[in-house]
Amino acid sequence: MERMSRREFHKRVALGVGAAATTLSPAVSKAQSRKRPNIVFICSDQHSYKYTGYNGHPFVETPNLDKLAKQGVVFENNYCGNPVCTPSRASMMTGVYASDTGSYCNSTVWTNQHPTWANLLSESGYKCWATGKFDLHDKYDIGFEQIDTTHGHAHNPDITSLFRLPPIARYNERPQIDGSSREEPHHDLHLLQNAQMFLSEQAVNLDKPWALYVGFSQPHPDFRAQKKYFDRYYPNRVDMPNVPPGHVENLHYVFQQLRHFKRIATPIEEEKIRRARAGYYGMITELDDYVGQLWDTLEQTGQLDNTIFIYTSDHGETLGEHGLWLKNNLYDVAARVPLIIAGPGIPQGVRVSTATAHVDLMATLLEWANVRQPSYLRGHSLTPLMQGKQGNHPGFAFCETHSEGNATGSFMIRKGDWKYIHFSFYDDLLFNVKEDPYEFDNRIDDPEVEDIKLELQELLNQQVDPKSVTMAAFEKQKKMRDEFVRTLDEQGLVELLKGRLGEGQSRALAHGLKRGLL
Repeated sequence: MERMSRREFHKRVALGVGAAATTLSPAVSKAQSRKRPNIVFICSDQHSYKYTGYNGHPFVETPNLDKLAKQGVVFENNYCGNPVCTPSRASMMTGVYASDTGSYCNSTVWTNQHPTWANLLSESGYKCWATGKFDLHDKYDIGFEQIDTTHGHAHNPDITSLFRLPPIARYNERPQIDGSSREEPHHDLHLLQNAQMFLSEQAVNLDKPWALYVGFSQPHPDFRAQKKYFDRYYPNRVDMPNVPPGHVENLHYVFQQLRHFKRIATPIEEEKIRRARAGYYGMITELDDYVGQLWDTLEQTGQLDNTIFIYTSDHGETLGEHGLWLKNNLYDVAARVPLIIAGPGIPQGVRVSTATAHVDLMATLLEWANVRQPSYLRGHSLTPLMQGKQGNHPGFAFCETHSEGNATGSFMIRKGDWKYIHFSFYDDLLFNVKEDPYEFDNRIDDPEVEDIKLELQELLNQQVDPKSVTMAAFEKQKKMRDEFVRTLDEQGLVELLKGRLGEGQSRALAHGLKRGLL
């Protein structure tokens, strides 16, 4: 689909020509097309499930998400496909597991192995329009007309994920554990205005259904909230992470490695932690305001009654829990994300406790659009669960990670109250997340729950071959690293690496790589 600048967009609106028309699928008549719902799909960045008012957080204010939750369905146990940006979005947009797409980390991006849900909606007659963060690849058609969209990791890969055997240390992670205020609004305000302009100037005049995607960037760090939001929390309405004595010392080895990779294994000053959490809370509240304004625009333009409204986030934020920060792990704070759906035909005030995942969204969107679902989809429609029925949903969620700082491949199955985490070549974890929501009590060796462990292990092995996927990720990352070594001289490698790895580490690695020592 066509991509244009904001200036070109204004020019076309002024001329009254809009975007190029999409040919209706022969299977969908114009009459049928007009009956299908419009869709607003909001994806924020790094918003963990627990930091919302409707989930009972004692401080974080999200009045618009709370309103949306009352008017729609909350999926209480929804998981991303992989707790880093690029593979998570690859899974969310294609309806298959991130590893199915070959996207394992923020270096190995989606490369059009599977079409996006917008590709299929566009082919069936939808007008698909987008602004903001995608993190797919602008080399390929992703099904949307785009304005001010970004696919950052396709051009600026997180090269630290190419050094997982063994993991190195990322130079610039620790300084992010701090927070502050800013005077200016976040860049997300610009994206909101783009979306409002589409709704007011294009969508209202279409004779076909439309789908609007908005990729907000908050509350991704740096943890700098606009002052009026930061001041709501700092210094009096901010808490410390719940980390019991002795917990960090007994973390799983893979998580210990992740702490060292992020340079957060040594203590961080309490004041920095409080500022970081206040900044994160403030950014969520600022984001919530933008969500509310988008809802208001729908209402003001008379399009609310035929529009399904979706809010989710690509992954969560650990925010100091378990002695970890940022993402890259399969604890709930990083892997479990908000998902709210509201609109015509959607029950109000319903909470679904069944474990679901982003991979289910494509099947759901295609069902609403009356588009045949590809047989390869990993996800299942969420519409029966919204109506209090099981339908064909399997009742579990799968998540994985092969990203920077992870010494091995990690895989998760959540079903009912139980959550199983498998690490290739290492010991596993098993939690009862209802009784133990902070995931402190590992039950993997408890004979009383041996049958549950075996059930979840079998379920995981039915989804993927963990060892094969782990090795495929290592191999793809090594191939990409080897290509950099082949095409760059030693100084070029240093320049590529030092922004994330620092001068000394980069020079040592570049020297060793060019001489075949690594």
